[in-house]
Amino acid sequence: MIKILIVDDEEPIANLIRMNLTRQGYVCTCAYDGQQAADLLEKNPFDLVLLDIMLPKFDGYDLLAYIRPMGIPVIFLTAKSDLNDRVKGLKLGAEDYIVKPFEIVELLARIEVVLRRFNKSQGMIQCLDLLIDMDARDVYQNGKRVDLTRKEFDLLVLFVQNPNTALFRETLFERVWETDYIGETRTLDSHVQRLRRKLGWQDRIRTVHKIGYRLDIPEEE
Repeated sequence: MIKILIVDDEEPIANLIRMNLTRQGYVCTCAYDGQQAADLLEKNPFDLVLLDIMLPKFDGYDLLAYIRPMGIPVIFLTAKSDLNDRVKGLKLGAEDYIVKPFEIVELLARIEVVLRRFNKSQGMIQCLDLLIDMDARDVYQNGKRVDLTRKEFDLLVLFVQNPNTALFRETLFERVWETDYIGETRTLDSHVQRLRRKLGWQDRIRTVHKIGYRLDIPEEE
């Protein structure tokens, strides 16, 4: 299991990030000041640190200097949007720099990139009747392998990582096809239709009028 330390003095933000990452199978711990974070890092192994810059006791830059010898990757999550702050953070050794406010889907994507860079894996994701092997990029439904294309797999992961959330067509297209969305929907729509058919999820992956698609998962499931 991937263990992530979230360091942010705004407790509601830290707890919201923890809730969303926990849903994706990450094991998350929160720290609300630099000293608490340093104590946790001293006593516990972590695979990734999500780090605010403006913190009580030790700021994010000081904490990054403390973390670097440990070899733990760091992503800055901060309201400091000035270019000089971005450059400073990256030069000091952060793997990425994300400015608040941000969409959770973007944060998840950035986390995945950094973890792959450090040869760390999220492993397996369980969702309804599916088991998704993130390393092998295989999907099993009730124990039987489902043959998905690369694009279908990437779409599925996006839906599973954002349950009960309407995802804009622009977001889906840009994340999966890695190119700018120009308003053409046939390619995306046809892939979603095939994914529904292969999984029998016609009633799970819903069309959201004038927005895009949403994976519906009742809370009890």
